[in-house]
Amino acid sequence: MRATALLRAAGVGAGDEVVVPAFGNVEVAEAVIQAGAQPVFADIDPVTYCLDATAVEAAVTPRTAAVVVVHRFGRPADARRLGEVGRRHGLLVLEHRESDAPYDETAQRRERAAYLDAKLRGVRTPEAGAGHTYQQYVVRVPGNGRPDRDAFARAVRARGVDCRVPVKTPVHRLPAFRRYLSLPETERAAEETLALPVDASLTRREMQRIVSACNALGGPIVVGSTAGFGV
Repeated sequence: MRATALLRAAGVGAGDEVVVPAFGNVEVAEAVIQAGAQPVFADIDPVTYCLDATAVEAAVTPRTAAVVVVHRFGRPADARRLGEVGRRHGLLVLEHRESDAPYDETAQRRERAAYLDAKLRGVRTPEAGAGHTYQQYVVRVPGNGRPDRDAFARAVRARGVDCRVPVKTPVHRLPAFRRYLSLPETERAAEETLALPVDASLTRREMQRIVSACNALGGPIVVGSTAGFGV
Protein backbone atom coordinates (compact mmCIF):
# COMPACT_ATOMS: atom_id res chain seq x y z
CA MET A 1 0.00 0.00 0.00
CA ARG A 2 1.27 3.51 -0.82
CA ALA A 3 0.88 4.57 2.83
CA THR A 4 3.58 2.08 3.85
CA ALA A 5 6.10 3.64 1.48
CA LEU A 6 5.21 7.17 2.58
CA LEU A 7 5.51 6.28 6.25
CA ARG A 8 8.89 4.64 5.70
CA ALA A 9 10.10 7.57 3.60
CA ALA A 10 9.21 9.91 6.48
CA GLY A 11 11.20 7.81 8.90
CA VAL A 12 8.22 6.27 10.67
CA GLY A 13 9.00 2.80 11.95
CA ALA A 14 9.76 0.67 14.99
CA GLY A 15 8.65 2.24 18.26
CA ASP A 16 6.35 4.75 16.56
CA GLU A 17 2.57 4.95 16.74
CA VAL A 18 0.30 5.97 13.87
CA VAL A 19 -3.30 7.06 14.48
CA VAL A 20 -5.76 5.41 12.07
CA PRO A 21 -9.53 4.87 11.82
CA ALA A 22 -11.07 1.54 12.82
CA PHE A 23 -14.16 2.18 10.68
CA GLY A 24 -13.19 0.86 7.28
CA ASN A 25 -10.83 -1.55 5.60
CA VAL A 26 -8.07 -3.36 7.44
CA GLU A 27 -5.50 -2.36 4.81
CA VAL A 28 -4.68 0.96 6.50
CA ALA A 29 -3.76 -0.69 9.80
CA GLU A 30 -1.82 -3.36 7.90
CA ALA A 31 0.14 -0.66 6.08
CA VAL A 32 1.23 0.78 9.42
CA ILE A 33 2.36 -2.67 10.60
CA GLN A 34 4.29 -3.18 7.36
CA ALA A 35 6.12 0.09 8.02
CA GLY A 36 7.18 -1.32 11.39
CA ALA A 37 4.97 0.99 13.47
CA GLN A 38 1.97 0.38 15.72
CA PRO A 39 -1.58 1.40 14.67
CA VAL A 40 -3.58 3.31 17.28
CA PHE A 41 -7.31 3.55 16.62
CA ALA A 42 -9.28 6.77 17.08
CA ASP A 43 -13.00 7.37 16.79
CA ILE A 44 -14.85 8.89 13.84
CA ASP A 45 -17.08 11.86 13.23
CA PRO A 46 -20.63 10.43 12.95
CA VAL A 47 -21.47 12.69 9.98
CA THR A 48 -18.43 12.16 7.75
CA TYR A 49 -17.45 8.66 8.99
CA CYS A 50 -13.85 9.92 8.91
CA LEU A 51 -11.43 10.47 11.78
CA ASP A 52 -12.65 12.98 14.34
CA ALA A 53 -10.01 15.62 15.11
CA THR A 54 -10.80 15.71 18.84
CA ALA A 55 -10.53 11.92 19.07
CA VAL A 56 -7.23 11.98 17.19
CA GLU A 57 -5.79 14.57 19.55
CA ALA A 58 -6.87 12.48 22.54
CA ALA A 59 -5.04 9.47 21.07
CA VAL A 60 -1.72 11.28 20.66
CA THR A 61 1.14 10.10 22.91
CA PRO A 62 4.87 10.89 22.97
CA ARG A 63 5.32 7.94 20.58
CA THR A 64 2.84 9.21 17.97
CA ALA A 65 4.55 9.99 14.69
CA ALA A 66 1.75 10.18 12.12
CA VAL A 67 -1.96 10.15 11.34
CA VAL A 68 -3.51 8.43 8.33
CA VAL A 69 -6.74 10.18 7.33
CA VAL A 70 -9.11 8.14 5.14
CA HIS A 71 -11.81 9.98 3.19
CA ARG A 72 -14.83 7.69 3.43
CA PHE A 73 -17.68 6.97 0.97
CA GLY A 74 -16.78 10.02 -1.14
CA ARG A 75 -17.24 12.42 1.80
CA PRO A 76 -14.00 14.28 2.65
CA ALA A 77 -12.64 14.31 6.17
CA ASP A 78 -12.14 17.62 7.99
CA ALA A 79 -8.61 18.01 6.66
CA ARG A 80 -8.24 21.52 8.08
CA ARG A 81 -8.83 20.50 11.71
CA LEU A 82 -6.86 17.28 11.36
CA GLY A 83 -4.00 19.24 9.84
CA GLU A 84 -4.07 21.62 12.80
CA VAL A 85 -3.76 18.66 15.18
CA GLY A 86 -0.80 17.43 13.16
CA ARG A 87 0.94 20.81 13.27
CA ARG A 88 0.40 21.22 17.02
CA HIS A 89 2.03 17.88 17.73
CA GLY A 90 4.57 17.76 14.91
CA LEU A 91 2.91 14.78 13.22
CA LEU A 92 2.99 13.58 9.63
CA VAL A 93 -0.60 13.66 8.29
CA LEU A 94 -1.26 11.39 5.31
CA GLU A 95 -4.53 11.48 3.37
CA HIS A 96 -5.87 8.33 1.73
CA ARG A 97 -8.54 8.98 -0.88
CA GLU A 98 -10.78 6.53 -2.66
CA SER A 99 -10.43 6.41 -6.43
CA ASP A 100 -11.96 9.42 -8.14
CA ALA A 101 -14.66 8.88 -10.76
CA PRO A 102 -14.94 10.95 -13.95
CA TYR A 103 -16.76 14.26 -13.54
CA ASP A 104 -19.85 13.17 -15.48
CA GLU A 105 -20.23 10.02 -13.38
CA THR A 106 -19.84 11.98 -10.15
CA ALA A 107 -22.45 14.50 -11.30
CA GLN A 108 -24.92 11.71 -12.04
CA ARG A 109 -24.33 10.10 -8.66
CA ARG A 110 -24.96 13.42 -6.96
CA GLU A 111 -28.19 13.75 -8.93
CA ARG A 112 -29.36 10.33 -7.80
CA ALA A 113 -28.28 11.05 -4.23
CA ALA A 114 -30.36 14.26 -4.26
CA TYR A 115 -33.35 12.25 -5.45
CA LEU A 116 -32.94 9.78 -2.58
CA ASP A 117 -32.46 12.62 -0.11
CA ALA A 118 -35.80 14.07 -1.14
CA LYS A 119 -37.79 10.83 -1.29
CA LEU A 120 -36.55 8.48 1.41
CA ARG A 121 -38.43 8.28 4.70
CA GLY A 122 -37.69 6.29 7.81
CA VAL A 123 -33.90 6.21 7.37
CA ARG A 124 -31.39 8.95 8.10
CA THR A 125 -29.91 10.10 4.80
CA PRO A 126 -26.29 11.29 4.55
CA GLU A 127 -25.50 14.97 4.93
CA ALA A 128 -24.30 16.30 1.61
CA GLY A 129 -21.28 18.33 2.73
CA ALA A 130 -18.79 20.10 0.51
CA GLY A 131 -17.22 17.87 -2.10
CA HIS A 132 -19.26 14.72 -1.44
CA THR A 133 -18.96 12.45 -4.49
CA TYR A 134 -21.25 9.68 -3.19
CA GLN A 135 -19.00 6.77 -3.97
CA GLN A 136 -21.42 5.10 -1.60
CA TYR A 137 -24.82 6.39 -0.46
CA VAL A 138 -24.79 5.44 3.21
CA VAL A 139 -27.91 5.75 5.36
CA ARG A 140 -28.55 5.05 9.02
CA VAL A 141 -31.31 2.59 9.88
CA PRO A 142 -32.97 3.64 13.14
CA GLY A 143 -33.87 1.12 15.78
CA ASN A 144 -31.99 -1.45 17.81
CA GLY A 145 -28.65 -1.32 16.01
CA ARG A 146 -27.40 -4.30 14.05
CA PRO A 147 -30.47 -6.57 14.40
CA ASP A 148 -32.81 -3.95 12.95
CA ARG A 149 -30.32 -2.84 10.28
CA ASP A 150 -29.76 -6.43 9.15
CA ALA A 151 -33.48 -7.17 9.08
CA PHE A 152 -34.06 -3.98 7.07
CA ALA A 153 -31.33 -4.99 4.61
CA ARG A 154 -32.83 -8.47 4.12
CA ALA A 155 -36.27 -7.02 3.51
CA VAL A 156 -34.97 -4.46 1.00
CA ARG A 157 -33.05 -7.15 -0.88
CA ALA A 158 -36.20 -9.28 -0.97
CA ARG A 159 -37.85 -6.39 -2.82
CA GLY A 160 -35.17 -6.49 -5.51
CA VAL A 161 -32.86 -3.75 -4.26
CA ASP A 162 -29.15 -4.48 -3.94
CA CYS A 163 -27.70 -3.02 -0.75
CA ARG A 164 -24.69 -3.75 1.40
CA VAL A 165 -23.31 -3.24 4.88
CA PRO A 166 -20.32 -0.95 4.28
CA VAL A 167 -18.30 -1.97 7.36
CA LYS A 168 -19.26 -5.28 8.96
CA THR A 169 -16.62 -5.33 11.72
CA PRO A 170 -14.51 -2.37 12.86
CA VAL A 171 -10.79 -3.09 12.62
CA HIS A 172 -10.23 -2.80 16.38
CA ARG A 173 -12.63 -5.75 16.80
CA LEU A 174 -10.83 -8.04 14.33
CA PRO A 175 -8.74 -10.82 15.95
CA ALA A 176 -5.43 -9.59 14.55
CA PHE A 177 -6.00 -6.03 15.81
CA ARG A 178 -8.26 -6.57 18.80
CA ARG A 179 -8.06 -3.64 21.18
CA TYR A 180 -10.04 -3.37 24.38
CA LEU A 181 -11.07 0.22 23.89
CA SER A 182 -14.36 1.94 23.29
CA LEU A 183 -14.92 3.75 20.02
CA PRO A 184 -18.63 4.52 20.39
CA GLU A 185 -19.22 6.35 17.11
CA THR A 186 -17.28 3.74 15.16
CA GLU A 187 -19.24 0.90 16.75
CA ARG A 188 -22.58 2.67 16.31
CA ALA A 189 -21.86 3.33 12.64
CA ALA A 190 -20.91 -0.31 12.05
CA GLU A 191 -24.24 -1.40 13.54
CA GLU A 192 -26.55 1.14 11.86
CA THR A 193 -25.20 1.94 8.39
CA LEU A 194 -26.37 0.56 5.07
CA ALA A 195 -25.18 1.49 1.59
CA LEU A 196 -27.95 1.89 -1.00
CA PRO A 197 -27.33 1.92 -4.77
CA VAL A 198 -26.44 5.29 -6.27
CA ASP A 199 -24.62 4.20 -9.43
CA ALA A 200 -24.66 6.57 -12.38
CA SER A 201 -26.19 3.80 -14.52
CA LEU A 202 -29.38 3.50 -12.44
CA THR A 203 -32.58 4.29 -14.31
CA ARG A 204 -35.58 6.26 -13.02
CA ARG A 205 -37.51 3.02 -12.55
CA GLU A 206 -34.67 1.50 -10.51
CA MET A 207 -34.45 4.61 -8.33
CA GLN A 208 -38.20 4.49 -7.73
CA ARG A 209 -37.86 0.83 -6.72
CA ILE A 210 -35.22 1.76 -4.13
CA VAL A 211 -37.47 4.44 -2.63
CA SER A 212 -40.56 2.22 -2.63
CA ALA A 213 -38.72 -0.71 -1.03
CA CYS A 214 -37.21 1.41 1.74
CA ASN A 215 -40.27 3.53 2.44
CA ALA A 216 -42.53 0.48 2.64
CA LEU A 217 -40.42 -0.59 5.62
CA GLY A 218 -39.30 2.64 7.18
CA GLY A 219 -42.12 5.04 6.44
CA PRO A 220 -44.88 6.00 4.00
CA ILE A 221 -44.18 5.70 0.32
CA VAL A 222 -43.80 9.13 -1.21
CA VAL A 223 -45.84 9.60 -4.37
CA GLY A 224 -44.87 12.59 -6.43
CA SER A 225 -43.03 14.03 -9.38
CA THR A 226 -39.56 12.84 -10.34
CA ALA A 227 -38.81 16.19 -11.94
CA GLY A 228 -35.15 17.03 -11.89
CA PHE A 229 -34.01 13.42 -12.11
CA GLY A 230 -32.51 13.54 -15.53
CA VAL A 231 -32.30 9.98 -16.82
